[in-house]
Amino acid sequence: MMNFDLKKLAKIQEAINQAMANVKAEASAGGDMVKAVADGYGNIVSIKIEPELLKDLDIEMLQDLIVAAVNEAKNKAKQEVQKEIEKVIGFPLPPFPQL
Repeated sequence: MMNFDLKKLAKIQEAINQAMANVKAEASAGGDMVKAVADGYGNIVSIKIEPELLKDLDIEMLQDLIVAAVNEAKNKAKQEVQKEIEKVIGFPLPPFPQL
């Protein structure tokens, strides 16, 4: 049976929480016409839409671009969190599952 050092585990957990709180990942779609930013917890913290995109409003295209930007931002944030966790624990993890 493994012997766990609870203090070390607590420090690792705190470092992971800090890494997740600090991650901000931006992604765009439609040639940067729609941008989304996700945090390390997978929450979308901002969406920016270039006003030029709204001139000839195609709501379906806008919706598709938002979805694409949001999904890419969340994936980038997830990858960044994984890198930060690997730094903390000192070894690589298997890829996180897709949400």
